[in-house]
Amino acid sequence: MSTSLLSTYDPTGFGGVVQEYLWQWENKPLRVVYETLGNGSPLLLLPAFSSVSTRQEIAGLARLLAPHFQVVSLDWPGFGQSSRPSIDYRPEIYQQFLGDFVQAVFTTPITVIAAGHAAGYVLRLAKQQPDTFSKIVLIAPTWRGPLPTMGANRLLAGVVRGLVRSPILGQILYKLNTTPSFLRFMYRRHVFVDTAKLTPSFMEKKWESTQKPGARFASAAFVTGNIDAVHNQSDFLALVQSLSVPLMVVIAESSPPKSRAEMEAVAALPGLRSVVLPGSLGMHEEYPAEIFAAIEDFLHH
Repeated sequence: MSTSLLSTYDPTGFGGVVQEYLWQWENKPLRVVYETLGNGSPLLLLPAFSSVSTRQEIAGLARLLAPHFQVVSLDWPGFGQSSRPSIDYRPEIYQQFLGDFVQAVFTTPITVIAAGHAAGYVLRLAKQQPDTFSKIVLIAPTWRGPLPTMGANRLLAGVVRGLVRSPILGQILYKLNTTPSFLRFMYRRHVFVDTAKLTPSFMEKKWESTQKPGARFASAAFVTGNIDAVHNQSDFLALVQSLSVPLMVVIAESSPPKSRAEMEAVAALPGLRSVVLPGSLGMHEEYPAEIFAAIEDFLHH
């Protein structure tokens, strides 16, 4: 469990100092890549989980925050430049990883900004260890993976996950579901609002991140709901209500109806701040300036 310097610049990141955190899960070593930019009080910025999850998606937000904070972001295990072993990705892994990473990298309570599915892990850690965070911002928080959201039960989701994990058929299925045209279709459907931003070079970078060896394992776990930190709305809301630190929720105006309803259920709870901004589930990447403007006062006071 150590950290080491990789390089001072990395084109897949956001211009910060790139390091690796060496972590073990069940005696398997995992290399987790993380990046630090700026000076000031520490702030952990967590990308959303998705088939194309990397710290690059919060680059815009990281650069806006860096003049005010020391921003640390990462590639989740199984995604981005981090190790992608063929392990059974499940909530216990990410929960343990997040707790260990925060403990290894930070020495004081920190501000955390979490996008999408990262929300559940942050809330669970805040409940387990109330002194971990000083403030929490959740951007377009979600807790249910794509297949369960579409109505698939856990048995069907498990069958799909098993197929994608299988050696030959799994590789074929995964490639079909990560073609540039399919990724673009998904982005237009529920990730970005302005389709003019989905340029060929933008989509090619997303596609490249899905084609690394072992990429299908964590991706299949996300899509089938196997890394959902909670499994129902009442548990998610209970985690929010258990918080002892200030919380702000950013709602994506154009997110899919089910996801928007979940976000609004959180925002309706007493004692937290909320704001509705342009964007869908990828708002943290598409509208960083609007998000920064909306949360700046909360972060500083």
